[in-house]
Amino acid sequence: MVSASAVQPAVEFPVATVGVVCLRGDQVLLIKRGTPPRLGQWSLPGGRLERGETTVAAALRELAEETGVQAQLLGLIDVVDGLFTSRETGQTTRHYVMIDYAARWISGEPVAGDDAAEARFVSLDEALAMVEWDVTRTVIAETFERFGG
Repeated sequence: MVSASAVQPAVEFPVATVGVVCLRGDQVLLIKRGTPPRLGQWSLPGGRLERGETTVAAALRELAEETGVQAQLLGLIDVVDGLFTSRETGQTTRHYVMIDYAARWISGEPVAGDDAAEARFVSLDEALAMVEWDVTRTVIAETFERFGG
């Protein structure tokens, strides 16, 4: 029997997504992913752009949907690629172009919503220990360097 992932076609086009590094004092907001990819891993709030939506609007929408938090965007941090390959075929099955923004918390206490299983503010050291993907750790560290805690 062939596994479903082995017959999944290779990705045709990259998917545009946004992420938000939301700072509150010396803390950063993380979510625990409730859906693939990276199910169960700690990451940044974010998600796909909707048709006709700007990246700024998408970042603020995703932040509110996943955490209930309101923030002011401070600027673009980085644009990174997330490539996921099939273990069986080696083909790229998912390709995300992630546009990451820095933000400063305005209001709201984090409550997991949408596809986030958990949401909370943590210190920089905690965030760097909790987040598994090195690209996300780099984006978080860059935000603290540029915008402080």
